[in-house]
Amino acid sequence: MLAQPGPLEDAGVLDLRRRLRCAACGYVKDETVGSAVVGGPVDPFFRRPLWLQAGCCGHVLWAYNVRHLDLLESYVAARLRERGDVVAGAPASLVERLPTWLKTAKNRAEVLRTIGRLRSASPAPRRDGPRTA
Repeated sequence: MLAQPGPLEDAGVLDLRRRLRCAACGYVKDETVGSAVVGGPVDPFFRRPLWLQAGCCGHVLWAYNVRHLDLLESYVAARLRERGDVVAGAPASLVERLPTWLKTAKNRAEVLRTIGRLRSASPAPRRDGPRTA
């Protein structure tokens, strides 16, 4: 998803123009939103269910994309969790706010299995560039 911030309105609300684009089928949807809902198994801007979600340990394990899965996997798999970059460029505050059930050592094996299932179900990233007719 590409983000193009819009101008500030007089009311102090930021209009955010968002584009949802599917690399597989070519579907495109543009929308302007005034806010985002972060922290659940829905897209923060379009408020549609995320593709990458599955039941795990009585909860829903979800990720926005494969990079998010990479972050979760590296954090959960770590036997020693020191401060610092878990994944280069990822904000430390993200892993600090992960739910306790996901961080608990007794759930490690099931969480990693679920991440593996989500990874195998995720569409493979295109590496050949855009197709032309």
